[in-house]
Amino acid sequence: MNWIVAGLGNPGAQYDRTRHNVGFETIDLLAARWKIKKIKKLKFQSLYAVTAYNGVKVTIVKPQTFMNESGRALRLASDFYKVPPTRVVVVYDDVNLPLGRLRIRPGGSDGGHNGMKSILYHLQSAQSPRIRIGVGAPPGGEMVNWVLGGFPPDQRKTIDAAIKRAAEAVETLITQGIETAMNRYNREEEAQDG
Repeated sequence: MNWIVAGLGNPGAQYDRTRHNVGFETIDLLAARWKIKKIKKLKFQSLYAVTAYNGVKVTIVKPQTFMNESGRALRLASDFYKVPPTRVVVVYDDVNLPLGRLRIRPGGSDGGHNGMKSILYHLQSAQSPRIRIGVGAPPGGEMVNWVLGGFPPDQRKTIDAAIKRAAEAVETLITQGIETAMNRYNREEEAQDG
Protein backbone atom coordinates (compact mmCIF):
# COMPACT_ATOMS: atom_id res chain seq x y z
CA MET A 1 0.00 0.00 0.00
CA ASN A 2 1.05 3.57 -0.68
CA TRP A 3 2.42 6.06 1.82
CA ILE A 4 2.31 9.83 1.91
CA VAL A 5 5.14 11.61 3.72
CA ALA A 6 4.45 15.28 4.32
CA GLY A 7 6.87 17.83 5.69
CA LEU A 8 5.21 20.96 7.03
CA GLY A 9 6.42 24.48 6.40
CA ASN A 10 5.64 27.78 4.73
CA PRO A 11 6.29 28.46 1.03
CA GLY A 12 8.53 31.33 0.00
CA ALA A 13 12.24 32.08 0.20
CA GLN A 14 11.80 34.24 3.31
CA TYR A 15 10.82 31.10 5.27
CA ASP A 16 13.70 28.89 4.09
CA ARG A 17 15.68 27.32 6.94
CA THR A 18 13.41 28.74 9.65
CA ARG A 19 12.27 26.73 12.65
CA HIS A 20 8.79 26.24 11.16
CA ASN A 21 10.28 24.78 7.98
CA VAL A 22 12.26 21.82 9.32
CA GLY A 23 9.55 19.59 7.82
CA PHE A 24 10.25 20.98 4.35
CA GLU A 25 13.97 20.46 4.90
CA THR A 26 13.36 16.82 5.84
CA ILE A 27 11.41 16.26 2.62
CA ASP A 28 14.20 17.90 0.60
CA LEU A 29 16.73 15.59 2.25
CA LEU A 30 14.58 12.52 1.55
CA ALA A 31 14.36 13.60 -2.10
CA ALA A 32 18.16 13.83 -2.24
CA ARG A 33 18.57 10.44 -0.51
CA TRP A 34 16.08 8.86 -2.91
CA LYS A 35 17.66 10.45 -6.02
CA ILE A 36 14.68 12.68 -6.83
CA LYS A 37 16.20 15.60 -8.71
CA LYS A 38 13.69 18.24 -7.62
CA ILE A 39 10.27 18.35 -6.03
CA LYS A 40 8.67 20.63 -8.58
CA LYS A 41 5.32 19.12 -9.59
CA LEU A 42 2.42 21.18 -8.28
CA LYS A 43 -0.84 19.42 -7.41
CA PHE A 44 -2.94 18.97 -4.26
CA GLN A 45 -1.94 22.56 -3.35
CA SER A 46 1.51 21.04 -2.78
CA LEU A 47 4.86 20.46 -4.34
CA TYR A 48 5.18 16.71 -4.57
CA ALA A 49 6.99 13.75 -6.09
CA VAL A 50 6.12 10.07 -6.35
CA THR A 51 8.82 7.47 -5.96
CA ALA A 52 9.52 3.99 -4.66
CA TYR A 53 11.65 3.38 -1.61
CA ASN A 54 12.68 -0.25 -1.02
CA GLY A 55 9.78 -1.34 -3.20
CA VAL A 56 7.24 0.82 -1.33
CA LYS A 57 5.38 3.54 -3.25
CA VAL A 58 5.81 6.87 -1.47
CA THR A 59 4.44 10.31 -2.32
CA ILE A 60 6.46 13.07 -0.68
CA VAL A 61 4.60 16.32 -0.15
CA LYS A 62 5.40 19.92 0.77
CA PRO A 63 2.03 21.69 1.25
CA GLN A 64 2.02 25.18 -0.28
CA THR A 65 -1.02 26.34 1.69
CA PHE A 66 1.02 27.91 4.51
CA MET A 67 1.36 26.05 7.77
CA ASN A 68 -2.07 26.71 9.27
CA GLU A 69 -3.91 25.19 6.28
CA SER A 70 -1.69 22.12 5.78
CA GLY A 71 -4.64 19.78 6.23
CA ARG A 72 -6.37 20.99 3.07
CA ALA A 73 -3.41 19.88 0.97
CA LEU A 74 -3.02 16.52 2.68
CA ARG A 75 -6.72 15.77 2.33
CA LEU A 76 -6.49 16.34 -1.44
CA ALA A 77 -3.44 14.07 -1.74
CA SER A 78 -4.79 11.32 0.52
CA ASP A 79 -8.15 11.30 -1.29
CA PHE A 80 -6.47 11.14 -4.71
CA TYR A 81 -4.14 8.26 -3.79
CA LYS A 82 -6.70 6.59 -1.46
CA VAL A 83 -4.18 6.59 1.38
CA PRO A 84 -5.70 6.23 4.87
CA PRO A 85 -4.60 8.61 7.68
CA THR A 86 -2.58 5.79 9.27
CA ARG A 87 -0.24 5.95 6.25
CA VAL A 88 0.10 9.73 6.12
CA VAL A 89 3.36 10.51 7.95
CA VAL A 90 3.76 14.13 9.03
CA VAL A 91 7.14 15.72 9.88
CA TYR A 92 7.11 19.08 11.67
CA ASP A 93 8.71 21.37 14.23
CA ASP A 94 7.94 21.23 17.95
CA VAL A 95 8.75 24.06 20.37
CA ASN A 96 7.98 21.75 23.30
CA LEU A 97 10.98 19.54 22.54
CA PRO A 98 14.61 20.51 23.20
CA LEU A 99 16.61 21.53 20.16
CA GLY A 100 17.38 18.53 17.97
CA ARG A 101 15.30 15.96 19.88
CA LEU A 102 13.01 13.70 17.83
CA ARG A 103 9.70 12.37 19.04
CA ILE A 104 7.79 9.81 16.96
CA ARG A 105 4.19 8.86 17.72
CA PRO A 106 1.56 6.78 15.88
CA GLY A 107 -1.06 9.48 16.40
CA GLY A 108 -2.49 11.80 19.03
CA SER A 109 -3.52 15.39 19.57
CA ASP A 110 -2.25 18.45 17.72
CA GLY A 111 -0.15 19.49 20.74
CA GLY A 112 -0.95 23.13 20.05
CA HIS A 113 0.62 23.01 16.57
CA ASN A 114 -1.60 24.80 14.05
CA GLY A 115 -0.41 22.72 11.11
CA MET A 116 -1.37 19.51 12.90
CA LYS A 117 -4.64 21.06 14.06
CA SER A 118 -5.54 21.61 10.39
CA ILE A 119 -4.49 18.05 9.47
CA LEU A 120 -6.57 16.46 12.23
CA TYR A 121 -9.57 18.54 11.14
CA HIS A 122 -9.31 17.81 7.41
CA LEU A 123 -8.35 14.12 7.68
CA GLN A 124 -10.96 13.64 10.42
CA SER A 125 -8.49 11.40 12.23
CA ALA A 126 -5.84 11.62 14.94
CA GLN A 127 -4.16 8.45 13.66
CA SER A 128 -1.50 9.89 11.35
CA PRO A 129 2.02 8.97 12.42
CA ARG A 130 4.10 12.02 13.21
CA ILE A 131 7.78 12.81 13.56
CA ARG A 132 8.34 15.94 15.61
CA ILE A 133 11.67 17.76 15.49
CA GLY A 134 12.54 19.80 18.56
CA VAL A 135 13.35 23.44 17.85
CA GLY A 136 13.31 24.59 21.49
CA ALA A 137 11.07 27.14 23.15
CA PRO A 138 11.40 30.91 22.73
CA PRO A 139 13.28 32.44 25.65
CA GLY A 140 10.82 35.32 26.00
CA GLY A 141 7.67 33.41 25.11
CA GLU A 142 7.09 35.30 21.80
CA MET A 143 6.08 32.39 19.60
CA VAL A 144 5.45 33.82 16.10
CA ASN A 145 8.84 35.48 15.62
CA TRP A 146 10.52 32.43 17.13
CA VAL A 147 9.05 29.81 14.77
CA LEU A 148 9.41 32.10 11.75
CA GLY A 149 13.02 32.88 12.68
CA GLY A 150 16.14 31.07 11.58
CA PHE A 151 18.60 29.08 13.65
CA PRO A 152 21.71 30.84 14.93
CA PRO A 153 24.92 29.36 13.48
CA ASP A 154 25.77 27.51 16.71
CA GLN A 155 22.46 25.58 16.51
CA ARG A 156 22.54 24.78 12.80
CA LYS A 157 24.76 21.70 13.16
CA THR A 158 22.40 20.25 15.78
CA ILE A 159 19.29 20.85 13.68
CA ASP A 160 20.92 19.50 10.51
CA ALA A 161 21.76 16.30 12.41
CA ALA A 162 18.15 16.12 13.67
CA ILE A 163 16.79 16.54 10.14
CA LYS A 164 19.05 13.72 8.96
CA ARG A 165 17.77 11.48 11.77
CA ALA A 166 14.18 12.47 10.92
CA ALA A 167 14.74 11.38 7.30
CA GLU A 168 16.20 8.08 8.52
CA ALA A 169 13.21 7.70 10.85
CA VAL A 170 10.82 8.11 7.90
CA GLU A 171 12.67 5.37 6.03
CA THR A 172 12.56 3.10 9.07
CA LEU A 173 8.87 3.78 9.68
CA ILE A 174 7.73 2.93 6.16
CA THR A 175 9.89 -0.19 5.80
CA GLN A 176 10.03 -1.60 9.36
CA GLY A 177 7.02 -0.06 11.10
CA ILE A 178 6.34 2.65 13.62
CA GLU A 179 7.33 0.59 16.66
CA THR A 180 10.84 0.06 15.31
CA ALA A 181 11.14 3.75 14.42
CA MET A 182 9.94 4.80 17.88
CA ASN A 183 12.29 2.40 19.65
CA ARG A 184 15.25 3.55 17.60
CA TYR A 185 14.75 7.32 17.45
CA ASN A 186 12.73 8.28 20.54
CA ARG A 187 15.50 6.98 22.78
CA GLU A 188 18.37 8.75 21.19
CA GLU A 189 20.08 11.17 23.53
CA GLU A 190 22.14 12.93 20.89
CA ALA A 191 20.06 16.09 21.14
CA GLN A 192 21.31 19.13 22.99
CA ASP A 193 19.18 21.64 24.80
CA GLY A 194 19.33 24.91 22.95
